[in-house]
Amino acid sequence: MGENAGKVLLLDDDESVLRSLRRLLSASGYLVAVYRDAGAFLASEDLHTADCVILDLSLPDSDGFRVQEALAAAGGSQSIVFLTGRGDIPASVRAMKAGAVDFLTKPVEAETLLAAVNVARQRARSWRETEEKKASVVRRLESLTARETQVMHLVVAGLLNKQIAADLGTVEKTIKVHRGRMMAKLGVRTVADLVRLVAVADPPAGGIGPKSNYDQPGP
Repeated sequence: MGENAGKVLLLDDDESVLRSLRRLLSASGYLVAVYRDAGAFLASEDLHTADCVILDLSLPDSDGFRVQEALAAAGGSQSIVFLTGRGDIPASVRAMKAGAVDFLTKPVEAETLLAAVNVARQRARSWRETEEKKASVVRRLESLTARETQVMHLVVAGLLNKQIAADLGTVEKTIKVHRGRMMAKLGVRTVADLVRLVAVADPPAGGIGPKSNYDQPGP
């Protein structure tokens, strides 16, 4: 693994484990931050830039499952690898069902841990890239006027310009103008590209864009 392979957060109350993990991960090119209790960990700014969390199940002020739930509720991109000295099958099943990358028991082989961290890093970065792409698309959609948003929804629904004009109570020439501006703002050239773009944004039921109800007045 190359230099600065990613950021890993360690949450464990065993000093010897923390020292060992930090040494191993640092030697593999990771930036490492160490935490000994859940309170300090969950309040840390490191959470916003971490790729992986190596998490013990037993903590002095909480437990690993509660921390996992808190991270999920916050919507972070970190991927979790559990590393515990008291794991069992029900605990591992619970952790994996909740989205953990792996559930490992102490002591763990260095290669096994590094492989799990690498998977976690890749998953976190893939999630982050997807979210950044979605945010970019949403910004473009929100740049549309109310009328352009209406036209966009009807184009995606498969209507022709003449049909859209009839639906919106205007003329086809005006729809062509709105459609052209809408496509230019969104950076797409075909209806297929437009459909894919809207799908990336995963819009809520109310639609994306300002006042996107079809009965919004406009030319």
